[in-house]
Amino acid sequence: MAKQNVAEQFVDILARAGVKRLYGVVGDSLNPVVDAIRRNSAIDWIHVRHEETAAFAAGAEAQITGNLAACAGSCGPGNLHLINGLYDAHRSMAPVLALASHIPSSEIGLGYFQETHPELLFQECSHYNEMISNPEQMPRLLQSAIQHAIGQGGVSVVTMPGDIASKAAPEKTAEHALVTSRPTVRPGDDEIDKLCRMVDEAKRVTLFCGSGTAGAHAEVMEFAEKVKSPVGHALRGKEWIQYDNPYDVGMSGLLGYGAAYEATHECDLLILLGTDFPYNAFLPDDVKIVQVDVRPERLGRRSKLDLAVWGDVRETLRCLTPRVKPKSDRKFLDRMLKKHADALEGVVKAYTRKVEKHTPIHPEYVASVLDEMADEDAVFTVDTGMNNVWAARYLTPNGKRRVIGSFSHGSMANALPQAIGAQFVDRNRQVVAMSGDGGFSMLMGDFLTLVQYDLPVKVVLFNNSSLGMVELEMMVGGLPAYGTTNKNPDFAAVARACGAYGVRVEKPKQLESALKDAFKHKGPALVDVVTDPNALSIPPKIKADMVTGFALSASKVVLDGGVGRMLQMARSNLRNVPRP
Repeated sequence: MAKQNVAEQFVDILARAGVKRLYGVVGDSLNPVVDAIRRNSAIDWIHVRHEETAAFAAGAEAQITGNLAACAGSCGPGNLHLINGLYDAHRSMAPVLALASHIPSSEIGLGYFQETHPELLFQECSHYNEMISNPEQMPRLLQSAIQHAIGQGGVSVVTMPGDIASKAAPEKTAEHALVTSRPTVRPGDDEIDKLCRMVDEAKRVTLFCGSGTAGAHAEVMEFAEKVKSPVGHALRGKEWIQYDNPYDVGMSGLLGYGAAYEATHECDLLILLGTDFPYNAFLPDDVKIVQVDVRPERLGRRSKLDLAVWGDVRETLRCLTPRVKPKSDRKFLDRMLKKHADALEGVVKAYTRKVEKHTPIHPEYVASVLDEMADEDAVFTVDTGMNNVWAARYLTPNGKRRVIGSFSHGSMANALPQAIGAQFVDRNRQVVAMSGDGGFSMLMGDFLTLVQYDLPVKVVLFNNSSLGMVELEMMVGGLPAYGTTNKNPDFAAVARACGAYGVRVEKPKQLESALKDAFKHKGPALVDVVTDPNALSIPPKIKADMVTGFALSASKVVLDGGVGRMLQMARSNLRNVPRP
């Protein structure tokens, strides 16, 4: 049997680690690896049109599966394009292995054509970032990179010069069993005992949940019932905690709604569960705060803590709940549930009148119809900007749907490339990219990737010909909107020219049939919906003292707007409040 080269060994190890695809753009120093993939049936090369797309797609795949995903870029400019998607994957704790191929090893440091220094470029967006400068480093270096990405949750970058990839792999190298899943982390007994005492002493407990509550829905509900606690959430916690939740009081933060803000400020013990919620202006500074997180470096970096608990949310609650004393007084919980329902009733009235007749179309109406028509297990990828608002308010979680966006990194243009990664995981699962015209046009070339691989992604384009969130930011700062308008083509015609299904919607009565036809189409489809550029999700009534901005305090404003089926949930939960 012919001896393996380093590239072949590299690909074999990725396959052993469970990697199914390598997203990237072929070229020069990367060619030996791509050729090794060509001859390896266990892994596929996914040719995208831009390396940023490759990194976003790998990050989305890792978030959907929980397993290692991979991307690659050729030397210099090629691997440099990966950086934005890698930042997003890293901040989302998505296990991604990135291969940055490099110029010939003999030329490094001599100003060679396309020379960059990947070991410096990717330092901030990775747990592990090393270069293979000698074949003898294989396979140990790659194995270490894989285990950093999986074990710490995030990105590992391996830089490899093309000439090293072509060299013979060392014989009789040690290949150990790879770690491909993460353990749970249980807090110490002292921390559990302290937390138990704090819960027992508190009269009003509120839970505020983030993405770290994934897999812990039952445990959070059991604990909330025992201590009669309202449950609020951050945007990344919505899909994991809002469904089947009789204690739901909505979401806090700039995109928030309901009574989450009040519940976190009017309690006497706030427990932050698996959230690295960045907006400390929305957190109280006069109540006791406990934070539970599996990442110890996140404990206490947003607010002053009375207790820091290093542990997995699910395991922590499994230890805690049996020990705490049950509370019988639910006055605080019931008051927050009523505040939540009342708040949603008020905003819905402002945004539901005659929306079926409003032209240009209300984006709230588009999001509401989309939520109703999408599959029960759909994956939504959401562009940064106003689409975050519509997703937060209108997409109804149910324990089966997924909602992925650049929620921590906040990059534009994420929805389309993330949809590519999500759809490759399962071609039979409905994947919907909620794109803005600004984000879509930024990486529009990779719509061709959908066509090339016949990926049945459905792009629902909220086309308001502007950068809506940026306009809102300017207005809140008392500035006139400037440099935010887009002169757009007919995106549906562009989609058809690419060989996909495309339809343009300009009137509300056309929307349902357009979405229905797009969802029935077996291949990629784009629905270009012309939406109202003035729908900025601002409070429906502007007071005189808000003339120079849309809030007295821009740091604490909670944007108002419709809330779709969440009102039904709030009304249902309100029925649980005992009547005198």
